[in-house]
Amino acid sequence: MKLAVVGGGSTYTPELIDGFARLRDTLPIEELVLVDPALDRLELIGGLARRIFAKQGHPGRVTTTDDLDAGVEGADAVLLQLRVGGQAARNEDETWPLECGCVGQETTGAGGLAKALRTVPVVLDIAERVRRANPDAWIIDFTNPVGIVTRALLQAGHKAVGLCNVAIGFQRKFAGMLGVTPADVHLDHVGLNHLTWETGVRLGGPEGENVLPKLLAEHGDTLADTLRLPRDILDRLGVVPSYYLRYFYAHDEVVRELGTKPSRAAEVAEMERELLKMYGDPELDEKPALLAKRGGAYYSEAAVDLAASLLGGGGSRYQVVNTYNKGTLSFLPDDAVIEVQASVGHAGATPLPVAPVDPLYAGLMANVTAYEDLALEAALRGGRERVFRALLAHPLVGQYAYAEGLTDRLIAHNREHLAWA
Repeated sequence: MKLAVVGGGSTYTPELIDGFARLRDTLPIEELVLVDPALDRLELIGGLARRIFAKQGHPGRVTTTDDLDAGVEGADAVLLQLRVGGQAARNEDETWPLECGCVGQETTGAGGLAKALRTVPVVLDIAERVRRANPDAWIIDFTNPVGIVTRALLQAGHKAVGLCNVAIGFQRKFAGMLGVTPADVHLDHVGLNHLTWETGVRLGGPEGENVLPKLLAEHGDTLADTLRLPRDILDRLGVVPSYYLRYFYAHDEVVRELGTKPSRAAEVAEMERELLKMYGDPELDEKPALLAKRGGAYYSEAAVDLAASLLGGGGSRYQVVNTYNKGTLSFLPDDAVIEVQASVGHAGATPLPVAPVDPLYAGLMANVTAYEDLALEAALRGGRERVFRALLAHPLVGQYAYAEGLTDRLIAHNREHLAWA
């Protein structure tokens, strides 16, 4: 089995490598190719990857290349984890929206739209080259904004599934609170990427006992602290929202906070400088502890599980993924991309039935789905007016004066990445 990781020069890649090494029985890789145009970073990370494989006794071969076509040739699956514009572009996504009094964040709001506009054309070009090299290859997208990017891939006819680590993070957290193994925990997870709620936590599978009320009663304070939301809100909702919902439920509070400290991108950039120094140490043969602060916890385990299931291996039957709605949520179009539990196998991902969704959540999901429609149109066709319409539709923007100011700033800060600008 051959896997290719596009964006393999990311400082986060050793986390993925560690998962591949530990879970080699689930996903037996013969060749792992790290693909990235940044050859200096790629060689550092490739060297560490080989040492991790060797230390853990993995027999697979790790290769590196800046040649995309060569890297994906013959691959059974291609993982996408790229960041167009790097941390510098992310830093801008997180700062210029604040000038208009709006949240600055790399995956939602105006910053998320900027990332989508930069990313979708690049990902579609990569996907076309994957299809030419091997039309049977699966594309696993971890590139944000995952919902919009996955929709672009599916709309273009690619064999693609989107992946996020929010659900597996909750699964692990709940398992620890309950004193059970993660495999014992099944989430009633519903929403769009980075706009999700845990409406049930079941023991043993989709039909198991719902212990979410017990979790909220016994661990509500811990969950509220983790999400940085008041305990009272969790009790009144009766669900556990993802931490991205704080941008919606406490927007003005978050904007004030973000204006008082360096951006997350600046923090990550400093971490990356330290990590790259560590990766260059020929004695290092495991992922360093600092990597845990980089973000993306449990991504490697989720990626291995998904790839194994898609390729006919030993992955879990049920997994939370991003895929077409296809009638699962009746209030959304069939071609909306939703993030829910699905049955995953060689033929792809089929969403499990979802209980009726409270209008409190369904309304926000429908609003953001409409924004994603307009965002994808802007990413595919360009134009200032399409950008403005997408921003006006976003519930974190919503006012024409904000949308005008944000449109001008988005284009000014991303002109080098937007062919039409």
